[in-house]
Amino acid sequence: MSFPLHIAKRYLRSKSTNNAINFITYIALIGVILGSASLFIVLSGFAGLKDFTLQFTSQVDPDLKAEAALGKSFFLTQEEISRLENLKDIVNFSKIVEERVFLASDDKNTLAVIKGVDEHFQNVVAVDSTLDYGSWFEQKSNQLVVGWGISNSLSLGVLNFTKPLTIYVPKPGKGQITSTKNAFNSIKAINVGVFYINETLNDTYIFAPIDLAKNLLNFESNQISSIEFKLNDGADENQVKNNIKAILGDKVILKNRTQLNDALYKMLNTENLAVYLIFTLVLIIAFFNVIGSLIMMILDKKQSLNTLFNIGATVKDIRKIFFFQGSLMSIIGGIIGLGVAFIITFLQKTFDLVMITPSLAYPVAIKTENFFIVFFTISILGIIASRIASARITKTLVHSL
Repeated sequence: MSFPLHIAKRYLRSKSTNNAINFITYIALIGVILGSASLFIVLSGFAGLKDFTLQFTSQVDPDLKAEAALGKSFFLTQEEISRLENLKDIVNFSKIVEERVFLASDDKNTLAVIKGVDEHFQNVVAVDSTLDYGSWFEQKSNQLVVGWGISNSLSLGVLNFTKPLTIYVPKPGKGQITSTKNAFNSIKAINVGVFYINETLNDTYIFAPIDLAKNLLNFESNQISSIEFKLNDGADENQVKNNIKAILGDKVILKNRTQLNDALYKMLNTENLAVYLIFTLVLIIAFFNVIGSLIMMILDKKQSLNTLFNIGATVKDIRKIFFFQGSLMSIIGGIIGLGVAFIITFLQKTFDLVMITPSLAYPVAIKTENFFIVFFTISILGIIASRIASARITKTLVHSL
Protein backbone atom coordinates (compact mmCIF):
# COMPACT_ATOMS: atom_id res chain seq x y z
CA MET A 1 0.00 0.00 0.00
CA SER A 2 1.33 3.44 -0.94
CA PHE A 3 2.12 5.97 1.77
CA PRO A 4 -0.48 8.61 0.62
CA LEU A 5 -3.24 5.99 0.42
CA HIS A 6 -2.43 4.68 3.91
CA ILE A 7 -2.60 8.19 5.42
CA ALA A 8 -5.81 8.96 3.44
CA LYS A 9 -7.52 5.89 4.89
CA ARG A 10 -6.51 6.91 8.40
CA TYR A 11 -7.80 10.45 7.88
CA LEU A 12 -11.05 9.03 6.51
CA ARG A 13 -11.62 6.84 9.58
CA SER A 14 -10.52 9.36 12.21
CA LYS A 15 -12.63 12.19 13.55
CA SER A 16 -11.55 15.79 13.66
CA THR A 17 -11.24 17.63 16.94
CA ASN A 18 -13.44 20.28 15.36
CA ASN A 19 -17.10 19.22 15.45
CA ALA A 20 -18.00 21.65 12.67
CA ILE A 21 -15.62 19.89 10.29
CA ASN A 22 -17.05 16.50 11.30
CA PHE A 23 -20.54 17.84 10.60
CA ILE A 24 -19.51 19.16 7.17
CA THR A 25 -17.89 15.82 6.33
CA TYR A 26 -21.01 13.89 7.34
CA ILE A 27 -23.19 16.24 5.27
CA ALA A 28 -20.91 15.68 2.25
CA LEU A 29 -21.03 11.89 2.68
CA ILE A 30 -24.82 11.90 3.12
CA GLY A 31 -25.12 14.05 -0.01
CA VAL A 32 -23.16 11.49 -2.02
CA ILE A 33 -25.23 8.60 -0.61
CA LEU A 34 -28.56 10.31 -1.31
CA GLY A 35 -27.40 11.48 -4.74
CA SER A 36 -26.31 8.04 -5.89
CA ALA A 37 -29.42 6.41 -4.40
CA SER A 38 -31.70 8.93 -6.09
CA LEU A 39 -30.00 8.50 -9.45
CA PHE A 40 -30.32 4.71 -9.30
CA ILE A 41 -33.97 4.83 -8.18
CA VAL A 42 -34.90 7.25 -10.96
CA LEU A 43 -33.07 5.21 -13.61
CA SER A 44 -34.80 2.07 -12.33
CA GLY A 45 -38.14 3.86 -12.45
CA PHE A 46 -37.61 4.95 -16.05
CA ALA A 47 -36.41 1.46 -16.98
CA GLY A 48 -39.62 0.09 -15.48
CA LEU A 49 -41.74 2.64 -17.38
CA LYS A 50 -39.90 1.77 -20.59
CA ASP A 51 -40.53 -1.96 -20.14
CA PHE A 52 -44.15 -1.25 -19.18
CA THR A 53 -44.68 0.88 -22.30
CA LEU A 54 -42.94 -1.51 -24.67
CA GLN A 55 -44.83 -4.56 -23.41
CA PHE A 56 -47.90 -3.27 -25.24
CA THR A 57 -46.03 -2.95 -28.53
CA SER A 58 -44.63 -6.48 -28.13
CA GLN A 59 -48.19 -7.80 -28.01
CA VAL A 60 -49.03 -6.51 -31.49
CA ASP A 61 -45.66 -6.03 -33.17
CA PRO A 62 -43.88 -8.97 -34.82
CA ASP A 63 -40.20 -9.86 -34.55
CA LEU A 64 -39.75 -8.81 -38.19
CA LYS A 65 -41.98 -7.09 -40.70
CA ALA A 66 -41.56 -6.94 -44.48
CA GLU A 67 -43.14 -3.79 -45.92
CA ALA A 68 -43.47 -2.68 -49.53
CA ALA A 69 -40.40 -0.74 -50.70
CA LEU A 70 -42.47 1.18 -53.25
CA GLY A 71 -46.13 2.05 -52.88
CA LYS A 72 -48.44 0.46 -50.34
CA SER A 73 -48.49 -3.15 -51.56
CA PHE A 74 -46.55 -5.86 -53.36
CA PHE A 75 -47.24 -9.26 -54.90
CA LEU A 76 -46.29 -12.54 -53.21
CA THR A 77 -46.03 -15.65 -55.34
CA GLN A 78 -46.72 -19.20 -54.22
CA GLU A 79 -43.08 -20.11 -54.79
CA GLU A 80 -41.97 -17.31 -52.44
CA ILE A 81 -44.45 -18.52 -49.81
CA SER A 82 -43.04 -22.05 -50.03
CA ARG A 83 -39.46 -20.81 -49.70
CA LEU A 84 -40.38 -18.67 -46.68
CA GLU A 85 -42.05 -21.69 -45.05
CA ASN A 86 -38.81 -23.65 -45.44
CA LEU A 87 -36.68 -21.11 -43.52
CA LYS A 88 -35.77 -22.88 -40.28
CA ASP A 89 -35.47 -19.76 -38.08
CA ILE A 90 -39.02 -18.59 -38.87
CA VAL A 91 -41.69 -20.07 -36.58
CA ASN A 92 -44.57 -18.60 -38.54
CA PHE A 93 -45.55 -15.65 -40.70
CA SER A 94 -48.77 -13.86 -41.54
CA LYS A 95 -49.84 -11.98 -44.67
CA ILE A 96 -51.25 -8.53 -43.96
CA VAL A 97 -53.45 -6.07 -45.83
CA GLU A 98 -53.56 -2.62 -44.23
CA GLU A 99 -55.17 0.70 -45.20
CA ARG A 100 -56.90 3.76 -43.76
CA VAL A 101 -60.69 3.54 -43.84
CA PHE A 102 -63.83 5.44 -42.81
CA LEU A 103 -66.19 3.77 -40.32
CA ALA A 104 -69.86 4.55 -39.85
CA SER A 105 -72.49 3.15 -37.50
CA ASP A 106 -75.93 4.79 -37.31
CA ASP A 107 -75.22 8.51 -37.07
CA LYS A 108 -71.67 8.15 -35.73
CA ASN A 109 -68.46 7.89 -37.75
CA THR A 110 -64.70 7.93 -37.35
CA LEU A 111 -61.44 7.29 -39.21
CA ALA A 112 -59.46 4.10 -38.58
CA VAL A 113 -56.90 1.70 -40.02
CA ILE A 114 -58.16 -1.70 -41.10
CA LYS A 115 -55.66 -4.52 -40.68
CA GLY A 116 -56.67 -7.63 -42.60
CA VAL A 117 -54.84 -10.68 -41.28
CA ASP A 118 -54.79 -14.36 -42.22
CA GLU A 119 -55.28 -17.42 -40.02
CA HIS A 120 -51.60 -17.45 -38.93
CA PHE A 121 -51.68 -13.99 -37.35
CA GLN A 122 -52.50 -15.28 -33.86
CA ASN A 123 -49.37 -17.46 -34.01
CA VAL A 124 -47.18 -14.48 -34.89
CA VAL A 125 -48.26 -12.00 -32.18
CA ALA A 126 -50.10 -12.52 -28.90
CA VAL A 127 -53.15 -10.58 -30.03
CA ASP A 128 -55.54 -12.87 -28.11
CA SER A 129 -54.20 -11.52 -24.83
CA THR A 130 -55.35 -8.01 -25.80
CA LEU A 131 -59.04 -8.92 -26.14
CA ASP A 132 -61.00 -7.09 -23.47
CA TYR A 133 -64.25 -8.86 -24.27
CA GLY A 134 -65.77 -10.84 -27.10
CA SER A 135 -63.79 -13.24 -29.26
CA TRP A 136 -61.53 -13.29 -32.30
CA PHE A 137 -63.17 -13.29 -35.72
CA GLU A 138 -63.42 -16.23 -38.11
CA GLN A 139 -61.78 -16.19 -41.53
CA LYS A 140 -64.09 -16.06 -44.59
CA SER A 141 -66.55 -13.90 -42.67
CA ASN A 142 -67.62 -10.27 -42.30
CA GLN A 143 -66.57 -10.14 -38.67
CA LEU A 144 -64.32 -7.53 -37.04
CA VAL A 145 -62.41 -6.91 -33.84
CA VAL A 146 -62.16 -3.22 -33.01
CA GLY A 147 -60.17 -1.13 -30.55
CA TRP A 148 -61.73 -0.01 -27.29
CA GLY A 149 -61.56 3.64 -28.33
CA ILE A 150 -63.36 2.99 -31.64
CA SER A 151 -65.95 0.85 -29.88
CA ASN A 152 -66.61 3.70 -27.46
CA SER A 153 -66.74 6.38 -30.20
CA LEU A 154 -69.24 4.43 -32.30
CA SER A 155 -71.13 2.91 -29.34
CA LEU A 156 -70.45 -0.57 -30.69
CA GLY A 157 -71.40 -3.69 -28.83
CA VAL A 158 -70.42 -7.26 -29.53
CA LEU A 159 -72.49 -9.40 -31.92
CA ASN A 160 -75.09 -6.67 -32.26
CA PHE A 161 -76.66 -7.73 -35.57
CA THR A 162 -79.14 -4.85 -35.43
CA LYS A 163 -76.28 -2.35 -35.58
CA PRO A 164 -73.77 -3.34 -38.30
CA LEU A 165 -70.61 -1.34 -38.94
CA THR A 166 -70.08 0.03 -42.44
CA ILE A 167 -66.50 0.38 -43.71
CA TYR A 168 -65.76 2.82 -46.51
CA VAL A 169 -62.59 3.24 -48.56
CA PRO A 170 -62.04 5.45 -51.65
CA LYS A 171 -62.03 3.57 -54.92
CA PRO A 172 -58.70 3.58 -56.75
CA GLY A 173 -58.60 5.29 -60.12
CA LYS A 174 -58.24 8.57 -61.93
CA GLY A 175 -60.60 11.27 -63.13
CA GLN A 176 -63.26 13.44 -61.61
CA ILE A 177 -65.68 12.07 -59.02
CA THR A 178 -69.26 12.56 -60.22
CA SER A 179 -71.12 10.61 -57.54
CA THR A 180 -70.42 9.85 -53.90
CA LYS A 181 -71.88 6.37 -54.38
CA ASN A 182 -69.28 5.59 -57.02
CA ALA A 183 -66.44 7.17 -55.04
CA PHE A 184 -66.24 4.56 -52.26
CA ASN A 185 -66.12 0.82 -51.81
CA SER A 186 -68.09 -0.27 -48.77
CA ILE A 187 -68.67 -3.43 -46.75
CA LYS A 188 -71.01 -4.06 -43.83
CA ALA A 189 -69.50 -6.04 -40.96
CA ILE A 190 -70.33 -7.18 -37.43
CA ASN A 191 -68.11 -6.49 -34.44
CA VAL A 192 -67.35 -9.69 -32.47
CA GLY A 193 -64.63 -8.46 -30.08
CA VAL A 194 -62.97 -5.43 -28.52
CA PHE A 195 -59.23 -5.23 -27.79
CA TYR A 196 -57.42 -2.97 -25.35
CA ILE A 197 -53.70 -2.28 -25.93
CA ASN A 198 -52.97 1.44 -25.51
CA GLU A 199 -54.79 4.66 -26.27
CA THR A 200 -53.23 5.18 -29.70
CA LEU A 201 -53.89 1.66 -31.00
CA ASN A 202 -57.33 1.49 -29.36
CA ASP A 203 -58.40 4.61 -31.26
CA THR A 204 -56.81 3.61 -34.57
CA TYR A 205 -57.01 -0.08 -35.48
CA ILE A 206 -59.64 -2.62 -36.42
CA PHE A 207 -58.72 -6.22 -37.28
CA ALA A 208 -60.52 -8.10 -40.04
CA PRO A 209 -60.17 -11.28 -42.14
CA ILE A 210 -57.67 -10.74 -44.93
CA ASP A 211 -60.19 -11.61 -47.67
CA LEU A 212 -62.58 -8.94 -46.41
CA ALA A 213 -59.81 -6.35 -46.55
CA LYS A 214 -58.73 -7.46 -50.04
CA ASN A 215 -62.30 -7.23 -51.36
CA LEU A 216 -62.72 -3.81 -49.83
CA LEU A 217 -59.48 -2.52 -51.39
CA ASN A 218 -59.86 -4.35 -54.71
CA PHE A 219 -56.60 -6.22 -54.11
CA GLU A 220 -55.69 -9.22 -56.24
CA SER A 221 -55.46 -12.63 -54.57
CA ASN A 222 -51.65 -12.50 -54.23
CA GLN A 223 -51.42 -8.77 -53.42
CA ILE A 224 -50.62 -7.79 -49.82
CA SER A 225 -49.37 -4.82 -47.81
CA SER A 226 -46.83 -6.60 -45.62
CA ILE A 227 -45.69 -9.86 -44.04
CA GLU A 228 -45.15 -10.24 -40.29
CA PHE A 229 -42.71 -12.87 -38.99
CA LYS A 230 -42.22 -14.66 -35.68
CA LEU A 231 -38.67 -15.94 -35.18
CA ASN A 232 -37.24 -18.80 -33.17
CA ASP A 233 -35.77 -17.88 -29.79
CA GLY A 234 -32.07 -17.20 -30.25
CA ALA A 235 -32.35 -16.81 -34.02
CA ASP A 236 -29.76 -14.58 -35.69
CA GLU A 237 -31.90 -11.63 -36.78
CA ASN A 238 -29.43 -10.37 -39.37
CA GLN A 239 -29.11 -13.81 -40.94
CA VAL A 240 -32.89 -14.20 -41.07
CA LYS A 241 -33.15 -10.78 -42.71
CA ASN A 242 -30.62 -11.83 -45.35
CA ASN A 243 -32.52 -15.06 -46.01
CA ILE A 244 -35.85 -13.26 -46.39
CA LYS A 245 -34.25 -10.61 -48.58
CA ALA A 246 -32.83 -13.33 -50.82
CA ILE A 247 -36.36 -14.63 -51.38
CA LEU A 248 -38.37 -11.41 -51.65
CA GLY A 249 -35.67 -9.21 -53.16
CA ASP A 250 -35.78 -5.42 -53.24
CA LYS A 251 -39.56 -5.16 -53.32
CA VAL A 252 -39.66 -5.17 -49.50
CA ILE A 253 -38.03 -3.35 -46.60
CA LEU A 254 -37.43 -5.39 -43.46
CA LYS A 255 -37.88 -3.82 -40.00
CA ASN A 256 -37.46 -5.29 -36.55
CA ARG A 257 -39.57 -4.35 -33.52
CA THR A 258 -37.30 -1.45 -32.57
CA GLN A 259 -37.43 0.02 -36.07
CA LEU A 260 -41.21 -0.34 -36.17
CA ASN A 261 -41.40 1.79 -33.01
CA ASP A 262 -38.50 4.08 -33.83
CA ALA A 263 -40.21 7.27 -32.60
CA LEU A 264 -41.26 5.62 -29.32
CA TYR A 265 -37.77 4.27 -28.63
CA LYS A 266 -36.21 7.66 -29.40
CA MET A 267 -38.66 9.41 -27.06
CA LEU A 268 -38.03 6.96 -24.20
CA ASN A 269 -34.24 7.09 -24.65
CA THR A 270 -34.28 10.90 -24.81
CA GLU A 271 -36.33 11.11 -21.62
CA ASN A 272 -33.97 8.69 -19.90
CA LEU A 273 -30.93 10.72 -20.97
CA ALA A 274 -32.56 14.00 -19.88
CA VAL A 275 -33.33 12.62 -16.40
CA TYR A 276 -29.79 11.25 -16.09
CA LEU A 277 -28.29 14.63 -16.97
CA ILE A 278 -30.60 16.48 -14.54
CA PHE A 279 -29.70 14.20 -11.65
CA THR A 280 -26.03 14.35 -12.61
CA LEU A 281 -26.29 18.13 -12.25
CA VAL A 282 -27.76 17.59 -8.78
CA LEU A 283 -24.82 15.30 -7.97
CA ILE A 284 -22.36 17.93 -9.18
CA ILE A 285 -23.90 20.40 -6.72
CA ALA A 286 -23.67 17.77 -3.98
CA PHE A 287 -19.97 17.26 -4.72
CA PHE A 288 -19.28 20.90 -3.91
CA ASN A 289 -19.81 19.74 -0.31
CA VAL A 290 -17.07 17.15 -0.84
CA ILE A 291 -14.72 19.86 -2.09
CA GLY A 292 -15.59 22.06 0.90
CA SER A 293 -15.10 19.25 3.41
CA LEU A 294 -11.70 18.35 1.94
CA ILE A 295 -10.53 21.97 2.07
CA MET A 296 -11.69 22.21 5.70
CA MET A 297 -9.87 18.95 6.41
CA ILE A 298 -6.68 20.35 4.88
CA LEU A 299 -6.84 23.33 7.24
CA ASP A 300 -7.66 21.09 10.20
CA LYS A 301 -4.68 18.80 9.55
CA LYS A 302 -2.18 21.64 9.07
CA GLN A 303 0.11 20.51 11.91
CA SER A 304 0.16 16.91 10.67
CA LEU A 305 0.85 18.03 7.12
CA ASN A 306 3.72 20.23 8.28
CA THR A 307 5.20 17.27 10.12
CA LEU A 308 4.83 15.01 7.06
CA PHE A 309 6.51 17.65 4.90
CA ASN A 310 9.41 18.02 7.33
CA ILE A 311 10.07 14.26 7.42
CA GLY A 312 10.31 14.04 3.61
CA ALA A 313 6.81 13.93 2.15
CA THR A 314 6.57 16.01 -1.01
CA VAL A 315 3.76 18.39 -1.92
CA LYS A 316 2.69 15.83 -4.52
CA ASP A 317 2.40 13.15 -1.81
CA ILE A 318 0.30 15.46 0.38
CA ARG A 319 -1.96 16.24 -2.55
CA LYS A 320 -2.39 12.51 -3.15
CA ILE A 321 -3.46 12.02 0.48
CA PHE A 322 -6.48 14.29 0.10
CA PHE A 323 -7.12 13.14 -3.45
CA PHE A 324 -7.38 9.56 -2.20
CA GLN A 325 -9.45 10.64 0.81
CA GLY A 326 -12.00 12.43 -1.37
CA SER A 327 -12.09 9.61 -3.90
CA LEU A 328 -12.60 6.99 -1.18
CA MET A 329 -15.36 9.09 0.40
CA SER A 330 -17.13 9.33 -2.96
CA ILE A 331 -16.76 5.63 -3.81
CA ILE A 332 -17.87 4.46 -0.35
CA GLY A 333 -20.80 6.88 -0.39
CA GLY A 334 -21.74 5.69 -3.88
CA ILE A 335 -21.66 2.02 -2.84
CA ILE A 336 -23.78 2.70 0.25
CA GLY A 337 -26.21 4.71 -1.86
CA LEU A 338 -26.48 1.91 -4.40
CA GLY A 339 -27.17 -0.55 -1.59
CA VAL A 340 -29.94 1.65 -0.15
CA ALA A 341 -31.42 2.24 -3.62
CA PHE A 342 -31.34 -1.48 -4.44
CA ILE A 343 -33.26 -2.30 -1.24
CA ILE A 344 -35.89 0.41 -1.95
CA THR A 345 -36.26 -0.66 -5.57
CA PHE A 346 -36.48 -4.34 -4.63
CA LEU A 347 -39.16 -3.60 -2.03
CA GLN A 348 -41.17 -1.62 -4.59
CA LYS A 349 -40.85 -4.41 -7.14
CA THR A 350 -41.83 -7.07 -4.58
CA PHE A 351 -44.42 -5.37 -2.36
CA ASP A 352 -45.83 -2.57 -4.60
CA LEU A 353 -45.21 0.20 -2.07
CA VAL A 354 -46.04 3.07 -4.44
CA MET A 355 -49.19 2.77 -6.55
CA ILE A 356 -50.17 4.73 -9.66
CA THR A 357 -53.75 3.49 -9.48
CA PRO A 358 -55.39 1.22 -6.90
CA SER A 359 -54.57 -1.76 -9.13
CA LEU A 360 -51.32 -0.65 -10.80
CA ALA A 361 -48.01 -0.32 -8.96
CA TYR A 362 -45.36 2.09 -10.20
CA PRO A 363 -43.18 -0.10 -12.45
CA VAL A 364 -39.48 -0.43 -11.69
CA ALA A 365 -36.79 -2.57 -13.29
CA ILE A 366 -33.45 -3.45 -11.70
CA LYS A 367 -30.93 -3.31 -14.55
CA THR A 368 -27.27 -4.30 -14.17
CA GLU A 369 -26.17 -1.45 -16.44
CA ASN A 370 -27.73 1.09 -14.05
CA PHE A 371 -25.39 -0.08 -11.27
CA PHE A 372 -22.40 0.59 -13.51
CA ILE A 373 -23.80 3.92 -14.75
CA VAL A 374 -24.33 5.24 -11.23
CA PHE A 375 -21.03 3.91 -9.90
CA PHE A 376 -19.12 5.30 -12.89
CA THR A 377 -20.82 8.69 -12.53
CA ILE A 378 -20.14 8.91 -8.79
CA SER A 379 -16.53 7.80 -9.23
CA ILE A 380 -15.79 10.31 -12.00
CA LEU A 381 -17.39 13.21 -10.11
CA GLY A 382 -15.62 12.17 -6.91
CA ILE A 383 -12.24 12.04 -8.66
CA ILE A 384 -12.82 15.49 -10.21
CA ALA A 385 -13.94 16.98 -6.88
CA SER A 386 -10.95 15.45 -5.07
CA ARG A 387 -8.58 16.73 -7.75
CA ILE A 388 -9.98 20.26 -7.41
CA ALA A 389 -9.68 20.23 -3.61
CA SER A 390 -6.21 18.66 -3.49
CA ALA A 391 -4.93 21.15 -6.06
CA ARG A 392 -5.33 23.85 -3.39
CA ILE A 393 -2.26 22.42 -1.66
CA THR A 394 0.87 24.22 -2.82
CA LYS A 395 4.43 24.44 -1.56
CA THR A 396 3.76 27.91 -0.24
CA LEU A 397 0.72 26.67 1.65
CA VAL A 398 2.62 23.73 3.18
CA HIS A 399 5.48 26.01 4.30
CA SER A 400 3.00 28.44 5.83
CA LEU A 401 1.44 25.63 7.78
